[in-house]
Amino acid sequence: MGTWRGLRVAFILGSLFMILLIIVYWDDVGGFNLYPLQEPKHKSPHPRTTAGPSHSTYTSRAQTSTSSAVPTTAPSTTLVLGETGGAPEAHTVEEGKEKQVQRKEETREDEEEKERSRNAEDDREQEARKQRIVDVCSGQDAVEFPGRTRAFEQIPNRELDHLIVDDTHQIIYCYVPKVACTNWKRVMVVLSQSLISPSSGKPYTDPEAVPPDLVHNSSLHLTFAKFWRHYGSLSRHLMALKLQHYTKFLFVRDPFVRLISAFRNKFGRPNEDFYKQFGSIMLRRYANVSGGLPETAAEAFAAGIKPTFQQFITYLLDAETERESIFNEHWRQVYRLCHPCQVKYDFIGRLETLDTDAEHLLKLLEVDQLLRFPSGARNRTAASWERDWFAQIPITMRRELYKLYEPDFEMFGYPKPDSTLHQ
Repeated sequence: MGTWRGLRVAFILGSLFMILLIIVYWDDVGGFNLYPLQEPKHKSPHPRTTAGPSHSTYTSRAQTSTSSAVPTTAPSTTLVLGETGGAPEAHTVEEGKEKQVQRKEETREDEEEKERSRNAEDDREQEARKQRIVDVCSGQDAVEFPGRTRAFEQIPNRELDHLIVDDTHQIIYCYVPKVACTNWKRVMVVLSQSLISPSSGKPYTDPEAVPPDLVHNSSLHLTFAKFWRHYGSLSRHLMALKLQHYTKFLFVRDPFVRLISAFRNKFGRPNEDFYKQFGSIMLRRYANVSGGLPETAAEAFAAGIKPTFQQFITYLLDAETERESIFNEHWRQVYRLCHPCQVKYDFIGRLETLDTDAEHLLKLLEVDQLLRFPSGARNRTAASWERDWFAQIPITMRRELYKLYEPDFEMFGYPKPDSTLHQ
């Protein structure tokens, strides 16, 4: 009897213990589900495999259990999302780079096309300028002037002193005073390496660094006029060879504007050399100055005694002037300085288009990678001043002056200044 009662007590205690374990287990798993394998009728729009704080369906304990059971779920899911989310961005960056390269290529092609167009236009302009010279020199324009039909061999050596030769680069430049010749001489000095910089002890490499007052020293330049002294009887033969093979150029300017510029530069301010050689002659002949003239330009200017533009024009028109000596280079006609009827120039530049012509010429000479044309101060005498300067000049004198410079007007394509000649 006692044994049976003991078994009953043990059974009851065991049953209570089992019930307690079941309760604890239920509490651990979070609830009882009669259909653990059945799919829910409405799937969550955010699957449980997606990590993040927005999944509020998990209790804090469930989150702890899940993270401890599958520790790599959240990081691996985030990594995958990072890859799939980053790919379109990388693709977009790549596309952007390709578009930039394409735009740069299109811009380069546009620039090259514009360059070709400009070069073609410049070439056409050069051909027109050269043909104009041929027409005038052949007599088609019925403009007569001394030396039009003579041969190059008939030109005296002393009249070839404006043709500067650079043998290194095979260039011949005929300089015309008052037509950017200072800057072009600086270019020629750099190309020929004929002047040493005192600061470096080496030849100048930048034309703009060459002192402008030094470039007019004739000893720096080899000209055709010096060939006889260097080569003797071979000089004319060598000239002919160089004229045939070298690139030849010159720059020109409206003839009347060039005269105004020369007058302003040489007589508009004290210049001792020009006052003694020319200014004093003009004053004695045409100014009716009583008594003796001041000995220096500075004294003359201080006393208000200086040549006028009309006296300068009168001097140019006076036949006595050239009987005494040839025109000074600053107002001598271009056809007499550079002999375009005897020298077939490859390039004719104009001061009015100096920047574009200089750029074109340096490329033609194949020295555009060596130097740049100086960007210093330009001559400021403007063509618009012409009427004002000639206002006090009698009409008859203006017309005589035009006849004196007509070959330059016609040969280099400058229009006849009708408003100056008829008003």
